[in-house]
Amino acid sequence: MPTETRYAQRGETSLAWTTVGDGRTDLLFLPGIISHVEHVWDDPGMASFLERLCSFARVILMDRRGSGLSDPLDGALPLEDEIDDVIAVLDAAGSECAVLLGYLTGGSLAIKVAAERPERVRALVLYAAVARSLAAPGYDWASDEEERSAALDRMIERWGTGAMLDEIAPTRAGDARLRSWLARLERLSSSPGELRRAARSPTDFDVRDELGQLRVPTLILHRMGDRLIDVRHSRYMAERIPGARYVELDGVDNLPSVGDTSALIGEIEEFLTGGRRRLGERELLTILFSDIVGSTGHAARLGDAGWRDLLVAHDAVVRRELDRFGGREVKTIGDAFLVAFDGAPSRAVRCAQAIVDGLQPLGLTVRIGLHTGECEVLADDVGGMAVHIAARVAALAEPGEVLASGTVYGTVVGAGFRFKDRGTHHLRDVPGRWPLFAVL
Repeated sequence: MPTETRYAQRGETSLAWTTVGDGRTDLLFLPGIISHVEHVWDDPGMASFLERLCSFARVILMDRRGSGLSDPLDGALPLEDEIDDVIAVLDAAGSECAVLLGYLTGGSLAIKVAAERPERVRALVLYAAVARSLAAPGYDWASDEEERSAALDRMIERWGTGAMLDEIAPTRAGDARLRSWLARLERLSSSPGELRRAARSPTDFDVRDELGQLRVPTLILHRMGDRLIDVRHSRYMAERIPGARYVELDGVDNLPSVGDTSALIGEIEEFLTGGRRRLGERELLTILFSDIVGSTGHAARLGDAGWRDLLVAHDAVVRRELDRFGGREVKTIGDAFLVAFDGAPSRAVRCAQAIVDGLQPLGLTVRIGLHTGECEVLADDVGGMAVHIAARVAALAEPGEVLASGTVYGTVVGAGFRFKDRGTHHLRDVPGRWPLFAVL
């Protein structure tokens, strides 16, 4: 998960940014005109995509001026003026030299920064990017002014409904949850009026002249059947950027978190590190997610120093039981633990019970959620829906309760445990209803 949202200042303008991961390479993700550095994490697919980037980089996210949590536009904003916005965010994040990952019109901005400030750019990764927004001789696959104006009118008419899902992720057009996430992303990103101003601002942007000037390592990626951005945009850039590596991927989806994301991220990782780790490998694991009940109240009662000491004792108890039952600590998120168990889920159930019991002498109560499912192995991390489900199950647990999903219950039947049926529940952002069982 990301750090808290912060603001970089450029004059009187505030630019929202955040970071996630602690890799040795800084990677700044530059989106198009639609973004929100906090809501992006509410889609499990997008969260997984970013977490996988974090397996080999420290990822910096920003909302460009006029979108998300950054300041609104005050008139037209040429790409040239956004260069200093990017530098301001890099400075605030403590990044002297970063990889720029440009997506959609964010690719044009990334090219502009790399051409004007090459000392701040380690490498360029351009995914479904464009070099020019309007058609021109020799660039006739882009829209002309009339077509672009009509497309903008249609977009604004449907803004905030998630209707764009049909274009950016056609293979998931029937996914109501993803459409709802996209609809809210649109609304949080900008109002229809702000969108119109942002879309009109770069109407005539054109970075074709900069392509031949680039002297940073460049990777260009595009899905050959992309329904939103014509693949010829990327082919054009690949022919003109010196030494660029160009990879066309299978698929029709534009959204990077939909489709074969393993292939997409694998190309980025190999380009930046020289190899690919176990990116996207799937394993059947039991995930344990624990969270302290009433942590804010404990902190207020004990004070900072006292609460810190109690947390150290809490962590020691949890890790003692993990060692005892063979659980692998994946990470801590505040006072919560994310743990993975391979093999029989019964070890995870026993470990959860031992943690609850072991924390009682400290006066601490936890909620614990358990779920068995396929996970994506991301170097030293795990991701995928199974992790999100375990967290959602934990959130529904009563204080001091170990709550298991139906997959855990069905797997450990006959192992001597007793359960109480807690009925079926809707888990936030997870399709369907899920049977849950409290471990007695």
